[in-house]
Order: sequence, then structure tokens, then C-alpha cells
Amino acid sequence: MPSLSPPHPSAPARPLLVTAHPRLLDELLRLCAATGVDPEIRGDPESARDLWTDSPLVIVGDDVSETAIHCELPPRGEVVLLGTDLDDGDIWRRAAGVGADHVIFLPDAEVWLGDRFADLVDRAAGTASTALCVAVVGGRGGAGASTLACALAVGAARRGRAAALVDADPIGGGIDVLLGGEAASGLRWPDLCGARGRVDGGALSAALPRLHGLTVLSWDRGVSGAVSEDAMRAVVGAVRRRHDVVVIDVPRHADAAAEEALAHCDTGLVVIPSELRAIAASAQVIAHITPMVADLRAVVRTPSPGGLRADEVADNAGLPLAGELRHEPHLIESVERGEPPGTRPRGALARFCRDFLNTADVGRNAA
Repeated sequence: MPSLSPPHPSAPARPLLVTAHPRLLDELLRLCAATGVDPEIRGDPESARDLWTDSPLVIVGDDVSETAIHCELPPRGEVVLLGTDLDDGDIWRRAAGVGADHVIFLPDAEVWLGDRFADLVDRAAGTASTALCVAVVGGRGGAGASTLACALAVGAARRGRAAALVDADPIGGGIDVLLGGEAASGLRWPDLCGARGRVDGGALSAALPRLHGLTVLSWDRGVSGAVSEDAMRAVVGAVRRRHDVVVIDVPRHADAAAEEALAHCDTGLVVIPSELRAIAASAQVIAHITPMVADLRAVVRTPSPGGLRADEVADNAGLPLAGELRHEPHLIESVERGEPPGTRPRGALARFCRDFLNTADVGRNAA
């Protein structure tokens, strides 16, 4: 389980800007001012050596990238190379030499970089997100991923955690239906399609429907509009900052926005019915998600028509087993009556969610 411990309050919050290019420096300082960041500034890589390792984020202007390569600065993460020429293909060689994680250009990457600066402010204030963010996706259609996502969020809320449920599937019919909240007032995704940059997490949470003790962001029943990567990044980031547990229902055929949602997730749960065709279908889903979610696990639905055990299904899918989800009689009827999934204490869904969240809490307390 990923560590859920909060960031160290004394962690430095000042990014290091290494450039002698007047325009690049002006653009960087404007972004710093807009986000309340006080940077360290060095005009050449050698003079930045004393700050290189300890700075939380290093931005290297491409004007000094060759010099940085020859300085042989110690390797580190969170290095960004800021380019000046979009048509310069050799910048990728220089990025590798500098050890950069990202290559960006302004103003194209202004929103992305502004978010990174704002994250540093949150980290210094001790308000950076420590939410557990879990993606749930079906290995095949009808696997029950949305039902499990609802049950996890409901289970977290019943444990006293600030929980949120995010529906990233624009053609799923709206996950609020599973919670009996399709008529509840509040914003849905079509109201947020234009969001970008830093979204106020408190204002957003207050504007979303509250159902069964949790915050819910769903689609409506109208014609689905496209959600951009920027909107998904801004909205999910805001939700994470205001909650302890965030569960995201991700479609099997993930678009760019869903991939952005996956990038926020610590853990992914792939729901796989214990059938040969389901195992085969899940292979493509798993191959697509694996590069985006480091901790990916299988949730196996049983019983199997052919007698497959849960561990055999997980092994065939190439994933560790998160748990077995046995058939729960009358679940559909209960949901139709307005009873949220996972609320029957002795039901299979509730048991799985308790076990999973217990593991998460152990990881949090041990960190």
C-alpha cells in the first residue's frame, strides 16, 4: 500500500530556477508570483550546485543546458528543462544529459507548471494532498467496477473518512444513479468541462452533490461533452486536496481525460470475473493501465463457472490479488430500492471494502 503519511512540514518549498535567459526568467517569475512561490535563482549551473540536491523542484533553462551537462551535477528527480524552440529536436538529448523528468515550453505548459508551483506552496503549509486515490476499472464490460467503486467510497465515508467518488466514464449513465442521487442538486461534469488551472477545492466540494456521506462527481443523463485533460487534472487535484479517500470509476477504453485521472491514482483495482473470456479481455485493460498506475491489483469475482480459483485468475492476469468478491444475492434489487452498494454489513462487497480500507489505514498509521 502506498505511504499515506503527510509531507514533512520542514521540506523546502523554494524551487530552483537556473537560467540566464531574460525572457525565460521573466515568464518563470510571473508564474511564481501568481502562485505565491518565492524561488531561488541562479544564472548558471555551477553556482546552483549548493542548492541542486535539496530544492524540491529544479527548472533549467535550455540556454544553460549544455553547461549543466558538463558540470556533472548529481542525479536527482523533479528536474524540468524549459525549452525556447519548439522545433529543436536536439532538446531531448540535452534533457537526458541534464537528467530532466520533463521538457516543457511556455506558454503551452503554463497551467502545468503553475500547478507544480502551487503544490509546493501546499506542501510547505502542510496542506498538500495525502488522500488515498483508488481507480476501479472493469476487466470486461459488466464486471461490476462501478458497483465496487461506490461501495469503496461509501465504506470510507462510514469509517468517518472524508470520501469522494469521481465518475470518469462519460457513457456510463452517471454513477450517482447507483447511489439514488440522480435528482440531487449540485454540479455534474458538463458544468466543469472548462475547468483548468488551480480549482478551489473547498468551493468545488461545496458545489458537488452529497450522497450517503460522500462527495460525488458524476455525469448527467444528457449528451456527454468532452472533458479535457486540463479539466480532469484541475478537478481531480482539487478533490484530492479536500478528501482522505478518493475513488475514481474509470472506463475500460480510457480516453485522454481518463488517463489523466489514472495518473492521480495510487492504487488501481481491476475487477475480473472468474471466466476465461474475462481474463483474456482484462489483458488489454491491464496492459493499458499498467504504465500509469504503479500499484495495480486484481479483484476477482467468484464463483467461477469452470471452478477457477481467485488466485488462479489473478496469476493468469499477471496481477497480485487484492481480494475475492463473491456473488451477493439480491444486490441489484437492493440498489434499485435505493440502498447504496456495500451497506449490508455481512455482504461480500462490505467485507471486501472493510479489508481493503483496513490495509490502507494500517499503511497510513505505519508511515
